[in-house]
Amino acid sequence: MPFYTYVVQSLTDSSYFYKGHCEYLNKRLSQHNAGQTKSIKHKIPFKIVHFELSKTREEAIIKEKYWKTAAGRRYLHKILVL
Repeated sequence: MPFYTYVVQSLTDSSYFYKGHCEYLNKRLSQHNAGQTKSIKHKIPFKIVHFELSKTREEAIIKEKYWKTAAGRRYLHKILVL
């Protein structure tokens, strides 16, 4: 089963992005939009703007941590053309 590392963007604040990882991407987006993620509840609704597949949860976590670094944010900025 693949794991996803993803970026969602708030539809109410287009400058707000959240990075995470999960096993079921659509289910996770539904959870975010239902307000089940306390830390980002105030920015709902969200849309998925980017995701990448990983073979293991560990690889997905490493990718998520990278995306949260300055270099990772630059990488995402390039591919998302922000």
